[in-house]
Amino acid sequence: MAEVVCLCNAVVDEDLRDYLDTHPINSIEELREQASICNKCMQCQELVEGEIYLARVRRQSASGQF
Repeated sequence: MAEVVCLCNAVVDEDLRDYLDTHPINSIEELREQASICNKCMQCQELVEGEIYLARVRRQSASGQF
C-alpha cells in the first residue's frame, strides 16, 4: 500500500520512487525545478531527500558504479 509523502501535492511514495528512478535527480532543489511535485512546504523534506538518496544508490548499482 502506498504511503503519502507530501500532503500538499498528494504525492505518494511509489510515484516518487518511480519518478526518481527514471529521472536523474540529485537534490530536492533539482526536484523542485524539474517537477511540479514540490512547492517548498518543507514538511516532507527529510522523506524526499531520503528517497532521492536511495534512487541515486539504485541508479549507481544498476550501472555497476557501486
